[in-house]
Amino acid sequence: MLNIEKIKQLRHETDVSYMECKKALEQSKGNLEKAKDVLKKRGKELAEKKSSRDTNQGIIVSYIHPNKKIGVLLEINCETDFVSKSQDFQNLAHELCLQIAAYRGEKTILEQSWIKDEKKTIKNLLEEYIAKSGENITLKNFARYEL
Repeated sequence: MLNIEKIKQLRHETDVSYMECKKALEQSKGNLEKAKDVLKKRGKELAEKKSSRDTNQGIIVSYIHPNKKIGVLLEINCETDFVSKSQDFQNLAHELCLQIAAYRGEKTILEQSWIKDEKKTIKNLLEEYIAKSGENITLKNFARYEL
């Protein structure tokens, strides 16, 4: 029997559903770090399965850096209007705007290390959100402006 506190902790650290956290902990025999690896692997597999689905809904967001010298305009898409209106999707869009504002294109956006966690790429971040939402998410267009 798994400890409910471990499930809650994994849920808090990953934002993955309780059921998926429970399954990952069962598979990893209660080891939190191994369970996180299981969830990452499942997230990648899910993202690959969903990658062929159309993303006809989404949002356009903007970000202006506090110094008023850098701006970003971003189009990010998903499968349904329901997901596009979710707070998680809004948060992802904001994180991507910050990423685009911080980098100048030394790599493609998906290959860049995430500014908030250098161990994770933007592709990994998208995979996590795809796993959370259960929908394909695509980064369609963006523009970065700088004075």
